[in-house]
Amino acid sequence: MTGAKELSANYWDNRYKEEQTGWDIGYHNPIHTDYIEKNYPKDAYILEPGAGSAYEVEYLWKKGYKNVYACDYALEVKERFLKRVPDFPPEQYISGDFFAMEQQFDVVLEQTFFCAIDPVLRAQYVEHMHTILKPNGRIYGVLFEMDKPEGPPFGGNKKEYSRLFSGKFEISTMKQSTESIPQRMGSELIVELIKKL
Repeated sequence: MTGAKELSANYWDNRYKEEQTGWDIGYHNPIHTDYIEKNYPKDAYILEPGAGSAYEVEYLWKKGYKNVYACDYALEVKERFLKRVPDFPPEQYISGDFFAMEQQFDVVLEQTFFCAIDPVLRAQYVEHMHTILKPNGRIYGVLFEMDKPEGPPFGGNKKEYSRLFSGKFEISTMKQSTESIPQRMGSELIVELIKKL
């Protein structure tokens, strides 16, 4: 297992430089973008942590969502993103540690961030999500449902996630995804988690 300290900016930068990016599907995931377009106004504050190529951020930005943010450890991906989306405000693609973020958001899009961090940080993930979400804020996206203790990506299951999140979040949705990309079909849960006050 890769240790928490080893999952550093250099680690992720090198994964991109070496094109070892199996999580990068090459386009925005409609699971996330459809949800935002159906449920949030254009002035909503949206974050995608561990955003990488940030196709969802690009899509939403071009659709008029002006308060959409990306965050990633890897410097390489921000450079690539800004070349691809030259009118995107550079300060809204945050190169740094998600756990150091202080800004608040209406919704956080979970794609492949939770499964990329060391499982010892999962309780801290829940705490920090609760901190950076506004009242009634939500986590929305997908979590892996598979037995995979070695990673990244690290696996997990519905029972584990329910126990992990239920103290700080109301579990509005946690169900098998029928909208996953073909190579992930059957191994993802759709989740909508609402911040408890």
